Amino acid sequence: MNTKTANTKTIAENRQVRHEYFIMESIEAGIELFGTEVKSIRAGGVNLKDSWISIDNGEAFIRGMHIAPYEKGNIFNRDPYRVRRLLMHKKEILRLFGQVKQGGYTLIPVSMYFKDSRVKIQVGLCKGKKLHDKRADAAKRDAGREIERAMKERNAR
Repeated sequence: MNTKTANTKTIAENRQVRHEYFIMESIEAGIELFGTEVKSIRAGGVNLKDSWISIDNGEAFIRGMHIAPYEKGNIFNRDPYRVRRLLMHKKEILRLFGQVKQGGYTLIPVSMYFKDSRVKIQVGLCKGKKLHDKRADAAKRDAGREIERAMKERNAR
């Protein structure tokens, strides 16, 4: 991930994205959260699987993301699957909206991390992979493993 610096700590990753999509571009975005949600995120209670990003009325929203209720939050806890607003510049949102509408792309959260004390989301502008693309990736991965094994075996002798 190219957004990492010395003050970054990864919270959650959506590993399925790299298998299902080609990531054409990634953008960093803030997210609007409540206090108990941040505490739950710090405890590791977040799941990005099956989440996506939609753009409505010039604003970006993340949908389908699960943030577990904070166990000590009682009445202050929010709905775990509620729609949360992403914080991005208007020009960025409009540019992404145009690419999604014109080019057949989709916006998916790739990872969530702390940057200093703020929660950030890496948004991927993605294009879906076909079955043959997935097979080619698997074959490439397997070939790499075989080469590594052969090199390891050769160096061990």
